[in-house]
Amino acid sequence: MLMPKRVKHRRVQRGRMKGKATRGNTITYGRFGLQALEPAWITANQIEAARIAMTRYIKRGGQVWIKIFPDKPITEKPAETRMGKGKGSPEYWVAVVKPGRIMFEIGGDPKLITEEVAREAMRLAMHKLPIKCKFVVKEEEGEQ
Repeated sequence: MLMPKRVKHRRVQRGRMKGKATRGNTITYGRFGLQALEPAWITANQIEAARIAMTRYIKRGGQVWIKIFPDKPITEKPAETRMGKGKGSPEYWVAVVKPGRIMFEIGGDPKLITEEVAREAMRLAMHKLPIKCKFVVKEEEGEQ
């Protein structure tokens, strides 16, 4: 499971997810990407489930890059606990994702990782995530 090795603050405030992603919104490593269309918290378990779904489908033919990292701790108080007595303890980690963010990328040998293979791998990953996503292809420099 992805999580930071160490953090400066054990508990953080919830924050807001307004606006579009200004960073991480272009494909940098691979040829195909999975772009978020909604704002959400993506948990470490959901990232791992999507990664496993993609890598199982492409069967070591290509490479998968995870472009989001769960660095925000989410706290929960125990069940049947009265109000007050401070903030709960950290239970799991989330990545804050805004619309436009590229979450996963796939690349590799163009003979093995065709657009159809990448599209199906990303479709399987989309089902593991709680938001609407879009399959995107990197624009080549010659096409512009």
